Amino acid sequence: MAVISYREALNQAMREEMERDANVFVMGEEVGHYNGAYKVTQGMLQRFSERRIIDAPIAEMGFAGIGVGAAMVGLRPIIEFMTFNFSLVAIDQIVNNAAKIYQMSAGQFHIPIVFRGPGGPAVQVGSQHSQSLESFYAHVPGLKVVMPSTAADAKGLLKTAIRDDNPVVFIEGETLYNSTWEVPDGDVLIPIGKGDIKRAGSDITLVAWSKMVWTCLDAAKELAKDGIECEVVDPRTLRPLDVDLIVESVTKTGRCVIVEIGWPVAGFGAEVAYQVQKHCLDALDAPIERVTSEDVPMPYAKNLEDEVQPQVHDVVAAVKRALYLEA
Repeated sequence: MAVISYREALNQAMREEMERDANVFVMGEEVGHYNGAYKVTQGMLQRFSERRIIDAPIAEMGFAGIGVGAAMVGLRPIIEFMTFNFSLVAIDQIVNNAAKIYQMSAGQFHIPIVFRGPGGPAVQVGSQHSQSLESFYAHVPGLKVVMPSTAADAKGLLKTAIRDDNPVVFIEGETLYNSTWEVPDGDVLIPIGKGDIKRAGSDITLVAWSKMVWTCLDAAKELAKDGIECEVVDPRTLRPLDVDLIVESVTKTGRCVIVEIGWPVAGFGAEVAYQVQKHCLDALDAPIERVTSEDVPMPYAKNLEDEVQPQVHDVVAAVKRALYLEA
């Protein structure tokens, strides 16, 4: 079992699937000669040629539409957005075409397409490049939404997404590309819709995805110094959501804090909170807490950027509120 970066894991997943299936190809801005804006497609042009690693112009609506059409005739496109902020330019193709063609064609056309790229805030890239848009896409029936937090999850879930006959929105943590994790050898697939316990605990459940899993793990280490044992639940996929795993954990601990880097109003954490109260009301010993980014566009100044996003001390404070301890 090798320890590799999140970036390398994604690269491995695409290489392996392209070698396994000649119908898989990658299209996006700078994916070929530049090796990808975040170097996720490094070396793939040399391996697979311009026929399968296709540099697209700055026209997200156009190349997303090409991908949808290619999927309709049996190919398996991987459409890379340089950042998911730019997917908003292509949202008509994703929401009105990719998500709906199977239903509108009465099952005549499957759309086996993956829309992938980095999402969430990076570091000082401004408000237009720092948005977490997962709740937008998780709202849409017909789309699957995947947000891995580790290299192992990134590889296993991307391979599964490429083989899926339905459109998958695969949002990578923009600040996770250099993070490392043990990745199993061989053709390991992770089912979409199956979450994971990243840290076992007995006192409170922390539910988080993507970058916030790491924030919760750091918070759990801090809280362990005070004898508080947190269980960190990573859904890994938001649609479909592994409600059973979350319910099992909260039923055990009796308390729940949901941590997301998106905005609070209509954020995906609100859906998680609904599912927890629906299934765990009798087990809850305290109100559900949510930790989110502040309800503002992302500032550019680094000190303000850090202030806006959830930090370890914010999670620690929420846990202590849920435990009726002084924060």
